[in-house]
Amino acid sequence: MAPTAKSNGKTITDSAISSKIPATANPLAEEPSQIASNINYHAKFSPQFSPFKFEPEQAYYATADSVRDRLIQQWNETYLHFHKENPKQTYYLSMEYLQGRALTNAIGNLNVQTAYADALNKLGHQLEEITEQEKDAALGNGGLGRLASCFLDSMATLNLPAWGYGLRYRYGLFKQRIAEDGQEETAEDWLEKFSPWEVVRHDVMYPVRFFGRVHVNPDGSRKWVEGEVLQALAYDVPIPGYKTKNTISLRLWEAKASAEDFNLFQFNDGQYESAAQLHSRAQQICAVLYPGDATEEGKLLRLKQQFFLCSASLQDIIFRFKERKQGTDTLQWSEFPKKVAVQMNDTHPTLAIPELMRLLLDEEGLGWDEAWEVTTRTVAYTNHTVLPEALEKWSQAVMWKLLPRHMQIIEEIDKRFIAMVRATRSDLESKIPSLCVLDNNPQKPVVRMANLCVVSAHTVNGVAQLHSDILKNELFVDYVSIWPTKFQNKTNGITPRRWLRFCSPELSNIITKWLKTDEWVTNLDLLVGLRKFADDSKLQEEWASAKMANKKRLAQYIEHVAGVKIDPNTLFDIQVKRIHEYKRQLLNILGAVYRYKKLKEMSPEDRKKTTPRTIMIGGKAFATYTNAKRIVKLVDDVGAVVNNDPDINSYLKVVFVPNYNVSVAEILIPGSELSQHISTAGMEASGTSNMKFALNGCLIIGTLDGANVEIREEIGDDNFFLFGATADEVPKLRKDRENGLFKPDPRFEEAKQFVRSGAFGSYDYNPLLDSLEGNTGYGRGDYFLVGHDFAQYMDAQAKVDEAYKDRKRWLKMSILSTAGSGKFSSDRTIAQYAKEIWNIEECRVP
Repeated sequence: MAPTAKSNGKTITDSAISSKIPATANPLAEEPSQIASNINYHAKFSPQFSPFKFEPEQAYYATADSVRDRLIQQWNETYLHFHKENPKQTYYLSMEYLQGRALTNAIGNLNVQTAYADALNKLGHQLEEITEQEKDAALGNGGLGRLASCFLDSMATLNLPAWGYGLRYRYGLFKQRIAEDGQEETAEDWLEKFSPWEVVRHDVMYPVRFFGRVHVNPDGSRKWVEGEVLQALAYDVPIPGYKTKNTISLRLWEAKASAEDFNLFQFNDGQYESAAQLHSRAQQICAVLYPGDATEEGKLLRLKQQFFLCSASLQDIIFRFKERKQGTDTLQWSEFPKKVAVQMNDTHPTLAIPELMRLLLDEEGLGWDEAWEVTTRTVAYTNHTVLPEALEKWSQAVMWKLLPRHMQIIEEIDKRFIAMVRATRSDLESKIPSLCVLDNNPQKPVVRMANLCVVSAHTVNGVAQLHSDILKNELFVDYVSIWPTKFQNKTNGITPRRWLRFCSPELSNIITKWLKTDEWVTNLDLLVGLRKFADDSKLQEEWASAKMANKKRLAQYIEHVAGVKIDPNTLFDIQVKRIHEYKRQLLNILGAVYRYKKLKEMSPEDRKKTTPRTIMIGGKAFATYTNAKRIVKLVDDVGAVVNNDPDINSYLKVVFVPNYNVSVAEILIPGSELSQHISTAGMEASGTSNMKFALNGCLIIGTLDGANVEIREEIGDDNFFLFGATADEVPKLRKDRENGLFKPDPRFEEAKQFVRSGAFGSYDYNPLLDSLEGNTGYGRGDYFLVGHDFAQYMDAQAKVDEAYKDRKRWLKMSILSTAGSGKFSSDRTIAQYAKEIWNIEECRVP
C-alpha cells in the first residue's frame, strides 16, 4: 500500500493525488492546475526525500521549488537588463539579514497567493499548513538585520539596481528555550536539511587572506603575502519586488578550503585534526552570528567574519565593474564611483574601507590620492547607535596580526587626516586625540571603527531625526564642523507588504475597501485617507472584528508555545525586541509586579472595575549578557506565579514568548493592542518594531526616543501614551543620581521589595535589583533611569487602562495610528537613500 499524506483529518494516498495531477514541468504556470502539475513535477523530479511521500514537509519543498522557477526567470531577466543598461548600482553590506519566511513573501510579491492556495488544495494540502513548514533563515538577530531585509524588499519593489551582501551563517545566533533556569541557547537548525531559496554559484569564488606579512617591492609598491587563504563561495537568494518583474539578489558568502589544503599524508598517518585544519577554520567563519568575544580567539573570529564579508564583496564588486568595462577603450577608475555605491550598515563592514584601498593600490596599481578619491566617493556609512560599547573598537595588536596590510593603510589614513586638521583647523588641535582613527593609549591601543567610517565615507547618516541630531550635536559634533554637508538623516522604515498586507490580510482588506484602492501597499501615504472615517461606527466594527481575529490567532499560538491560555477579550500588551537594559524590559516587568501586588490587595468588587490585561514579553538575551538573562528569568518567574493565581489570573497574565523571530512577530504584531517602546531617551537610534505595531493599529506607550518622536508627530499626541525623561534631561538626571539627589517613588520601592520578598520563587534577584540601586558605579546607579521614569510609567499605564474601557475611543485611536503610519514605509526611506546618498535611479525590467 502506498504511504499517505494527511491533511486536515483527510487521508490521501500519494498515488491518488499523482494519478489525478500530471507531474509536468511548468515553470511559469499561472493557473492553479498548471501550478499543481509543476509542484508535483518537483516532488517527483527534484527529489530531496524518498519517493511516494507527499506530507506537508515534502509539499513545502516542492512548492518552494515551483515558486523559485518563476523567481529565477525574473532574476535572469533583471540581471540581463541591468547588464544591458549598465546603471550605477548600490551594494548593501550588512552582517545581518532577518528575512523571515520566504514562501509567503514570494507568492505575495508575485501576486499568486490565490493560485497557489488553489493548487495546493488540489494536491490535498492547505497553503497555511505548508507555509508553516518553513524555518526562518537564521541570518540575523534584531532590528539591524530586519531593517536590511525591509530595505532589500523596497529596493526590488522600487526597481532599483541593487544587491545585498551578507554571510551564510550555519547556526545563526541561537534558538531560545525557556527552561527552569531561564534562557537556554541551542544552535539554530535552519540549514539542517537545506534552504530551497538559495542558489549556489560555483563560478563565483574569491580568495580571502588572513595573517601573513607585507612584502615591499623594489619600486616601493606593496603586496600582502603568505598567511592563510580561504575561498569565499557565493550563494544567491532571490528578492522579488511587489507586483514588478524586478528580482534582485542577496548574495551570501560561505567560507571554504580547497582540496589541496587537505593533507592526505597527515590524515593517513592518523593525524586527522591537523590534516583538515584549514577546513575546520573555514567552517568556523560562517558557523555562528556574533560568536562570543570574551576570549582572544572570539575577538579574532569576529574580526575574521567582518573582513571575510568585506573582502569577498569588494572583490565581487570590482570584478563586475571590470566585466562591464570589457570591450570599452580603457579602464577608468575615476568611473568607479559613478557606477558603484557601497553602503556600510553600521560599523561591522568598516574594513571595506582599507580593503577597497588595498585592492586599488596593490592589485590595480593606483596611486594613493587616486585610490583615496575613488574610495571616499564610493563608500557611505549608516550609524545605528550612540551606545559606546556598540561603537566598535578593535585592538591594534589583533588587527596587526590578522590584517597587517590594512593596518598600514589605516595608519596612513589617520596620519593624513591629522595633517589635514592641523593644516586647516588649528582650533581643533586639542580635539585630535578624540577625532583620530587610532587611539594609541598605551594601556589599550585600539582602532576606532566609527571614526574610520566618518573620516572615509562621503555621507554619514543616522536612522531617526532625534538620533541624527544627537550624532550631529554630540557624538560627531567636531567632524560636523569640518564637513558640514557630510551628515544626513534617513528615518528608518518597514515594508508594508510583509508587515501589514501579508501578516494581517483581514485588516488589509478593510483598508483597501474603505480607501477604494489597494495602491496603499506601494504608496503608504494613502493611509491618511482613513482619517476621515475614524469616527465611522461601521469602520470601527469591521476594524474591531479584524483585530479580534488576529488576537484569537495569537492566543492559539501562545497556548501552543508557552502552554498558557490567554483571553482575547483582555488588553493585549506586548514588548518584543532584543533583551537589553537600555530597552528596559525591567521597567515593564516591575510595572507588572506592582500591578499584580495591587490586584492582590483589592477586594473582588474592585478587581472587576480594572482593565484585564495580558502582558507578553519576548526577545533573546545575548548568551553572555548576565543581567539580560536575569530579566528573562524574572519575566518567566512572575508569569508562573501570576498565571496560576486563581484570584488574579482573569485580570492579569504575564507571558514570556520564546524564540522571538520574524515569523513570531508576524503573529504577535497584528494581534497587539498596546505596544511598549520604553527605552531610555536618547539611547534607541530608531527602533522599527514601533513602526510595525503602529501600522497594525496598535497604540504605543513610550518615551521620546528614536522614531517614537516622529511616530507621535504623525499619528497625533492624543494617540500616544507618553512618559519619561527626555534625551536632553538624561545627563543631568544621571549627575543628580551620582550626587545622591534621587528620591525614588514609593511604588518603585514597593515593586522591588515584592520581588526581594521571594514572592516569585527562590532565585536570587539581588544582583539585578542592585543595578537599580546606589548612586554610581559599574552595574549600579540605575544608569538607564528605570527608577526615575517608573512613576510616570505607572501613571501612563493608568491612562491606558482608562482609554481601553472606552471602546469607541480606543478604536478611533487605533484607526488613527494606522492612518498616520504612511511616513514609515521603507519605500520612502530607500527612495531617499537612492536620491540623496547613492545617486541611483530606477532600472525597471520591461
